[in-house]
Amino acid sequence: MDTKDHLYVLWTSSEKATFDEMVYMYTLNGMKRQWWSEITLIIWGASAELVGTNPEVQQKLKELAAAGVHLTACKACADNLSVSGIFEKDHIELKYWGTPLTELLRSDAKMITI
Repeated sequence: MDTKDHLYVLWTSSEKATFDEMVYMYTLNGMKRQWWSEITLIIWGASAELVGTNPEVQQKLKELAAAGVHLTACKACADNLSVSGIFEKDHIELKYWGTPLTELLRSDAKMITI
């Protein structure tokens, strides 16, 4: 896995201001301004509930996807929070992230955790 110019953003916060003012802004600009060749946004924990219940956040995630940000979410979290249907409807990848996250952490991957 080539991680040199690939940023992973692990988003766990349920705070909308954190999404608006950091997660959304940085990932969108990171792609538009070519700060990174790839950005993967991992939606995990409480952030999954925010996505599942907030149409404005869902719309902004569509903008991120259109800009080239890869959106993925923890399937266990989405299932536990009863929001998997929202992710499926919006074509956000659902997968069990425990093992892949561990592999990323053990590698030289660039990751921001929010």
